[in-house]
Amino acid sequence: MYKTTIGLEIHAELKTESKMFCSCKNDPDEKTPNLNICPICLAHPGVLPTINKKAVESIVKVGLALGSKIGSPSKFDRKNYFYPDLPKGYQISQYDEPLVVGGSLNGVKLTRVHLEEDTARLQHGSDGKSSYVDYNRASLPLMELVTNPDIKSADEAYDFAKELQLILRYLEVSDADMEKGQMRVEPNISVSKTDKLGDKVELKNINSFSAVKNAIAYEVDRQIKVLEAGEKVKQETRGWDETKMETFSQRTKENAHDYRYIPEPDLPPVEIPAEIMESLKIEIPELPADKRKRFVSEYSLNDDQASTLTADRYLAAYFEEANSEKEKATPQLIFNYLTSDLLSLVNSAGLKITESKISPQHLASLVDLAEAGTLNSRKAKDLLKRMWDTGLSTEEILSQEDITQIGDEGVLKETVVRIIEANPKAVEDYRKGKEVSLQFLVGKAMGELKGRGNPELLKKLFLEYLAK
Repeated sequence: MYKTTIGLEIHAELKTESKMFCSCKNDPDEKTPNLNICPICLAHPGVLPTINKKAVESIVKVGLALGSKIGSPSKFDRKNYFYPDLPKGYQISQYDEPLVVGGSLNGVKLTRVHLEEDTARLQHGSDGKSSYVDYNRASLPLMELVTNPDIKSADEAYDFAKELQLILRYLEVSDADMEKGQMRVEPNISVSKTDKLGDKVELKNINSFSAVKNAIAYEVDRQIKVLEAGEKVKQETRGWDETKMETFSQRTKENAHDYRYIPEPDLPPVEIPAEIMESLKIEIPELPADKRKRFVSEYSLNDDQASTLTADRYLAAYFEEANSEKEKATPQLIFNYLTSDLLSLVNSAGLKITESKISPQHLASLVDLAEAGTLNSRKAKDLLKRMWDTGLSTEEILSQEDITQIGDEGVLKETVVRIIEANPKAVEDYRKGKEVSLQFLVGKAMGELKGRGNPELLKKLFLEYLAK
């Protein structure tokens, strides 16, 4: 039986106005190459970096949210290596005195969270011979989180990365969009038959959650096959080929001493004043795990429903506001209309829930009418679509055209009598045992009432009259 041990290194680009050490715009979506650059991020001789305060505060907020110790003072270091996308020939990072130490997430202990600068981006020509460097990304503020080797499976690694992405978004320190390269996962994997760790293999720059799970599962299986063949697993860095669904060797794995870390001489130590620390603590919102638990207990939702809502902090906020505005509607019914009907309209329009044309108050009003039986399900869905198209409230549309459900027994009885008298053949067939005739009669009544009759009450009244 083999024991799998996994540690994660996760990078996330931070949401700041400017880059890490200069005033150039931080715009990861910029398509024009080499637009947001200056002598500092291009590493011209004689230039001096300046620390981005917002980036430091972002890392501190992450540390506070994860129950970590905040290193004050901490310092920056030079991580020396040469690669075409690294203009200085070294990266300004943190080594032995990072901003954040310890903490945990999903039961996994953290080693550190530190702050560094991103590299430039290489673009390879279609001829297979040329490569180009876009320095727009060079020196963007980058968070690196390193876990202890506490993870035992691909599923655990997947859950950890998903939860971290949620936390970064709740803290509003990073969009952490993996498709855009704003969050990259690098698993370190070792397989052994004993409690002693085997030689580890690092998988570089995994950029989707499905790839995190698939790459780890493949690599664990590959290492087991190597050991079963009596061979030794080579310590190396490997990439993930999404097309072939397999890992491939890239280079021998470096150790820390290979980078020849030295303190960054151009930057002072970073100390966090007590008043700033206190203000950052106040900014920490209710985190996803706590919100999920509260939604289950406070709104009687199940775990899956709570997870659906809290996967987007703005969707969760919309749900809570709608619940605060409702009168009769249950949280369950609000959840149903929000996550199926309204989100369908929002997604079809290519919008976010914060851009919804229907406010939480208006949704609550609609669901109140559905809960009370004033609107049947079909009419409620139609009314929601009209609210979306017109921007009008429930009350405004209903005042223009009465589409509320008729539940007055007196009115419905008159309709039932007329339908029975006008359809003697259907009445006779029902009394002979043809149940389908009852649905025919109810349908006729609904047609006469233009769909506004309460179908359950109509069925009850027909049964009473047909039993005479």
